[in-house]
Amino acid sequence: MDVGGTFTDLVLHDAATGEIRVAKRPTTPAAPERGVLAAVDAAVPPDLLARCRHFVHGTTVGLNALLERRGATVGLITTAGFRDVLEIRRGDRDDPYDLFWTPPPPLVPRRLRLEVTERVAADGSVVRTLEPEDVRRAAEVFAAEGVDAVAIVLVNSYANAAHETRVAELLARAGFTGPVSLSHEVSGEYREYERTCTTVVDAFVRHRMGPYLHDLDRELRARGFAGELLVTRSGGGALTLAEAAARPFETILSGPVAGAAATARLAASLGIGTAVAADVGGTSFDTALVEDGRLPLLYQGEVVGLPLQSPWVDVRSVGAGGGSVAYADAGGLLRVGPRSAGADPGPACYGRGGTEPTVTDAALRLGMIPRGHISGGIELSEDAAARALAPLAGPTGIDGVDAVAVGVIRIAAAHMAQAVRGVTVERGVDPRGAAVVAFGGAGPVFGCLLADELDVDTVVVPPNAGNFSAVGLVQADVVRSAARTLVRPLDDAALPVVGRLAETLFERLAQPEAVREVDLDLRHRGQEHTLTIPVRLADDDVAAVSARFSEAYHRAFGHTLPDPLEVVTVRATSRIVLDDARPLVPAPPPAEQEAGRGTTRLWSFRREAFAEAPVVRREDLRGVAEGPLLVVEPTATTYVDAGFAVEAHESGSLMITRKERR
Repeated sequence: MDVGGTFTDLVLHDAATGEIRVAKRPTTPAAPERGVLAAVDAAVPPDLLARCRHFVHGTTVGLNALLERRGATVGLITTAGFRDVLEIRRGDRDDPYDLFWTPPPPLVPRRLRLEVTERVAADGSVVRTLEPEDVRRAAEVFAAEGVDAVAIVLVNSYANAAHETRVAELLARAGFTGPVSLSHEVSGEYREYERTCTTVVDAFVRHRMGPYLHDLDRELRARGFAGELLVTRSGGGALTLAEAAARPFETILSGPVAGAAATARLAASLGIGTAVAADVGGTSFDTALVEDGRLPLLYQGEVVGLPLQSPWVDVRSVGAGGGSVAYADAGGLLRVGPRSAGADPGPACYGRGGTEPTVTDAALRLGMIPRGHISGGIELSEDAAARALAPLAGPTGIDGVDAVAVGVIRIAAAHMAQAVRGVTVERGVDPRGAAVVAFGGAGPVFGCLLADELDVDTVVVPPNAGNFSAVGLVQADVVRSAARTLVRPLDDAALPVVGRLAETLFERLAQPEAVREVDLDLRHRGQEHTLTIPVRLADDDVAAVSARFSEAYHRAFGHTLPDPLEVVTVRATSRIVLDDARPLVPAPPPAEQEAGRGTTRLWSFRREAFAEAPVVRREDLRGVAEGPLLVVEPTATTYVDAGFAVEAHESGSLMITRKERR
């Protein structure tokens, strides 16, 4: 179950047969669990729900709490002298060219950031013992201020957590009963600002995430579900309900990651070396680069200017989705997004009270999505779309509604292409050698446009494209990870120490039957930042690890250095594979779907003219069909422009290839 900004997508997978069923319902932003349960009630009979072993959920509850700044009232206990770490940050500017840029305000106001006397050195030795009276005074302040949750972040606690644990005990004795986040449990890494911010975010979103998950679990069980509720992680894979409630910061980007994971699996199965995930939903465009079937995994991310020390699939998002609002700026230029009409009221053509022009209205005007009903029981109104788009013609000087619609689609596609360049060109990867995997409710509509913007020759539209992120959820593994900073030279004596620390981390993860993976953050001595390198402790020696680092360093920076290496952080990941990798059988079309759709008036961006183009059901596509045409299915529409051809691959994917260059 994938909750997006506009639609909630469901995929039910029968592991025995590979068959699936899909559903799409409008998201209910004020109470997302209502949209989740509505999709379950509409698409999953009680007998099937009772047989489900796992309910895998991609949620935006934690992310929305940060975006809206609606979470717990958090208090912070930290080492004396470090009260203002959250405000000092790193001293740099996110946008050096914006003279009016200001950092986001800290999640904890200064009056709730309290100090305790103590000090631990970087090697774990105690420099100054903890003063219990400081903790008791902090508890009194928190009680008076109505603090809901407390983050405890003491300097160098990753090396020795004794003082943090003691602070938590003293806080409980003083009468505090709310949730407590300990930095050594949230992140075992150095960098005080990042670790402090991550721990505070964990405390901030826990107040909303825990109750939401427990309420959802209760409602599912009332409907007969007897399996396990899992929540996807920002770094890929899934957590159990208890783990997600205890470590909510790991779920901040759980939704967009699922689509990237599904892209990686699809690309590997099709033998595609470099793929770009192009997920166009109702609110945003999410993209990630997949190379050799691997997700681009980072170990620090950022949301609304707040860094998080957590495994993080590098998914870039921009406000360019089907619901993105088009408008004329003060200078008369046509703009699109990032503001979205969302699910309520939605685009004007939905007929649910929206009046602002959106990307969906423009696509309907140009025939890029079929007239009539779409998923979720929404009936599209062409007249409402035209009424919304028409006022943009005057202030922008564009001649007519059709020309406005063309401009809206082109601008949206340009925003998407720029985001793709951020995950390809900025990393030294030429997107022209990649295949675009287009999915989401509107992704296949933009596949050919993105191909032209990026000069890509191949677009892949996966089976069940409109619900492909939810497909990624049912393919998720149960994953746990832990890390510990260990700064020391990479030499023959280092690997045994790394091995012992990795074993300690795996014992903490408590998944003895899982597949184990170890990575090291390495750097040249004297450098500040690192590269993360996979290692096989049973087989690798220092020379093998060094060679792997040099290869990655050259790929990232174009050169190598002779300087010695040092270890910075040891990372342990345990993975329990839930899915047997059986190919998923595309969901059958609804029984009431028409046998054929005939033709439609369709705009060709290459020919810059309307054409009477065929509309073909996806399951009826035979052989090679040349554009312009539409391929329709229950939850998505694929737009094939002139100069492109489409055919159905044996895997169930649609393969769109370029036949003519612009």
